[in-house]
Amino acid sequence: MLKLLTAERYSVFTTVIALTIFCLIGSIWFNWLFVLFIIFGALTALGVHDVRQNQHAVTKNYPLIGHIRFLFEKIRPEIRQYLIEGDKEEQPFSREHRSLVYQRAKGVEDKRPFGTQEDVYEAGYGWLTHSVMPVHFDDFDFRVTIGGPQCKQPYEASLYNISAMSFGSLSANAISALNRGAKIGGFAHDTGEGGISRYHREGGGDLIYEVGSGYFGCRNDDGTFSAPKFEKLAASDQVKMIEVKLSQGAKPGHGGMLPAAKITPEIAEARDVPMGEDCISPAAHSAFSNPIEFCEFLGQLRDLSSGKPVGFKLCIGHRREFMCMVKAMIKTGIVPDFIVVDGTEGGTGAAPLEFANHVGMPMVEGLSFVHNTLRGAGLRDQVRIGAAGKLVSAFDIAHAMSLGADWCNSARGYMFSIGCIQAQACHTNHCPVGVATQDPERQKALDVGDKSKRVARFHANTLKALGEMAGAAGLHDPRDFLPYHFMTRKSDGQMTEGQEANPYLPEGFLLDDDGGDFGYRSRWNRAKAESFAAVPL
Repeated sequence: MLKLLTAERYSVFTTVIALTIFCLIGSIWFNWLFVLFIIFGALTALGVHDVRQNQHAVTKNYPLIGHIRFLFEKIRPEIRQYLIEGDKEEQPFSREHRSLVYQRAKGVEDKRPFGTQEDVYEAGYGWLTHSVMPVHFDDFDFRVTIGGPQCKQPYEASLYNISAMSFGSLSANAISALNRGAKIGGFAHDTGEGGISRYHREGGGDLIYEVGSGYFGCRNDDGTFSAPKFEKLAASDQVKMIEVKLSQGAKPGHGGMLPAAKITPEIAEARDVPMGEDCISPAAHSAFSNPIEFCEFLGQLRDLSSGKPVGFKLCIGHRREFMCMVKAMIKTGIVPDFIVVDGTEGGTGAAPLEFANHVGMPMVEGLSFVHNTLRGAGLRDQVRIGAAGKLVSAFDIAHAMSLGADWCNSARGYMFSIGCIQAQACHTNHCPVGVATQDPERQKALDVGDKSKRVARFHANTLKALGEMAGAAGLHDPRDFLPYHFMTRKSDGQMTEGQEANPYLPEGFLLDDDGGDFGYRSRWNRAKAESFAAVPL
């Protein structure tokens, strides 16, 4: 208790306790101090309640002063905008997304009075065209089978899963809440490249094991890939898919380092790294150096995992390099079961500013490119495509599916569901709600039991909204969304159809010399399966 009261974030609470005691003693001589004793005593009682409750992480970590946030949330909207929600130009649509997630996670009404959000059409988000013959859904458990012809253990995945966030970047309680929520709701939880921690295992939820360039959990002492360790991890019934991370949207082409000072015994256990040494995530993989070797590595992982779905995640950079991979798939006959397209919109607490803002392709363009390249190479029916990059609402998911996604992942949405308030203190270890911190005292504020239910509720309510949107469009399945179901307004004020902005290109056009160009042909001709280097013109 003494440690708690001496923490800086409890300073106001401690001061109030001291004033309560002072006023009580002083009232023996000065009656008017008894009035102050009543006031400070009530505040002390409120602070004690804040510390003991598990519903609100902010007030548990910041007793008394945390209520100021909730006060701002209740006052007039225009004041709230500037006091707690920030400038809309700085974080477009994040306020709307955050509010939507909180409502769905808590199971409260998410209707919005007075119509359309201001400027939503002008911002380029567009709108969904609806049908005069809508379809009614009774079952909102939408799923997709992931696993091509070479897969022996296909996985029936939800259309909305938890995107990659590593233990170490998120707290133990955050990982536990997410994974237990995935177990309750019957959807998948991507481990991130930080390995499979005890908190992933304890939750029992389906896992997508992400293998990054550091090969955490399946590495030799020198940091190279260890087939025996991977085989052991992949054998777990909890692991449903294997995902090789080539790049992530927030910092594509950039490695990372977790300083030795931040490595706890639990992180070292999950990552299979020694204590007392910096933990390095190289920018590139050491297990392969060209497209053919990459496909062979995917094939090796599929064999070692006894035929579980194997794929990879990337943010599109040089488009020709992705075409090199596709040519290698054709040449080797080793085709991944899935590809996750991450957009540069993705967030992380460890991305240099220039990378976060200026490196990598946004999700819409990247997803459309991957979808059409696979169509042009005649491989689209063998490969499922996942999409990630600020996909928080049902509209976001529906739009991504119209561009070619078979399912979607979200990190931001599920972080909101466990209480993230975008304090942007992820890198400081001072997260006020216990989501992105390894401070054992701060993360206690995140109640795993309560937040896991919110995770499951957010997932269920979002899929319900997705089903209602599909029904409004006259569709019988959300996977039937196509570009023409969406419209947008161009800068000149004219409407344009999604099919015009992001068309589906003909099947096999890249394999036929007379199949048309569509802006893809020159890159395809310069790509080769044997190397990521460009073929000279």
